[in-house]
Parts: sequence; C-alpha cells; structure tokens
Amino acid sequence: MNKTQLIDAIQQELGEGATKKCAAMALKATLTAIQKAVAKEKVQIIGFGTFETRTRAAREGRNPATKEVITIPACSYVAFKASSSLKDGM
Repeated sequence: MNKTQLIDAIQQELGEGATKKCAAMALKATLTAIQKAVAKEKVQIIGFGTFETRTRAAREGRNPATKEVITIPACSYVAFKASSSLKDGM
C-alpha cells in the first residue's frame, strides 16, 4: 500500500462526508505529530505499536570496492515494534 492508497482507505473509514483532502490532512497531521514526538520520547499507540529512537554505536566496516577498513560513525534511528494485537490480526 502506498500513500495514495492509504489516503483512499482513510477516506473510506471516515465515511461519505469525508473528502480526499480531509483524509490527506488527517494523515499528514498524524505523521507529523508522531515525527515530532519520537524525537523527544517513546510514542506508544495501544493496539498498533511503539515508535522509539535508538542509538547505534560507532563501528568498523569495509569499503566493498577497495576492502579498506573505515569507521562508521554512531547514529540515531527510529525503530518500530508492532503490538501483539497487530501481530495477531495479520
């Protein structure tokens, strides 16, 4: 499912009175709120899952072309863990 299909699904869930523009705004607002919150704290949506920021330590890697050892710097990334009810619904 891509973003356009998700907007269509949201519009159907909202009912006949909802427009695509309204569904797109709802999706954008939700994603923006999650993005802002996960930068500061864990975001837990009961029945769906948890978004959280994790840190990956610096490590050594190899350039596949030259086989040269390089240092990959530490970085932060967003992780998602699905709730058990979401997993059971699959």
